[in-house]
Amino acid sequence: MRVGVLALQGDVREHRHALGSLGCEAVAVRTPEALDGVDALVLPGGESTAISHLLVTSGLEAPLAARLRDGMPAFGTCAGLVLLASGITDGRDDQHAMGLLDVEVRRNGYGRQVASFEGSCELRGRGRIPAVFIRAPRITRVGADVEVLATIDVGDGAHPVLVRQGSVLGASFHPELTDDRTVHGLFLELAAASRAVTPL
Repeated sequence: MRVGVLALQGDVREHRHALGSLGCEAVAVRTPEALDGVDALVLPGGESTAISHLLVTSGLEAPLAARLRDGMPAFGTCAGLVLLASGITDGRDDQHAMGLLDVEVRRNGYGRQVASFEGSCELRGRGRIPAVFIRAPRITRVGADVEVLATIDVGDGAHPVLVRQGSVLGASFHPELTDDRTVHGLFLELAAASRAVTPL
C-alpha cells in the first residue's frame, strides 16, 4: 500500500519515517499528480491556516476533497485534524473545514506554544501510548457517528484526543514525534480494511 503525506508544511519527514518503519511506502504529496498515486493520506501537524492556503495555491484543494469524498482513508494529526473537522470554532474566515470528521475543534485549545506538553493516553484495546501536544486543537464536540478512541484528562475532565469516523482518523496530538508506532499502525489497519485500497 502506498500512503501519501501531504507535504505542503509541517511534520512531513517524521510521518514518512514512522510509516516507513512499519514497512509502508510513504511518499510526499505536493501536487495533484502525486495525490493520484496514493491509496491513503496523512495530513500532518503544522499550521492549519498555512496548510489551508497552500492547498489552494498548489491546486490540491479540489482533487483532495474529491478523493476524500470518494472514501480515501485519511489521518490528520494536530493541524491535520483541524483540516478534517466539520467545524472550527476560532478559525479564520478563509480557513476551510473539510467535514470528513463530524467534530468541532478549537485551534490552540490547550494553549499557545509555551503551554505545549507531553503526556499519555489510553488507546482503547491497545494500552497506554505517549502523546505530544504542541499548540494542539481541542475537540469540543463529537458527532454521533464518531468513535472516541482515546481521551486525556488535563485537570478539567476527559477530553477526546483520538477519534475515528469510518476510515478517517484524527488526533489532537503528534504520534509522529515519539518512537511509539501504535497510532500509525492503527491507521494502516483502517486503510487496509477500507474498500478504497488494496489490503496489506
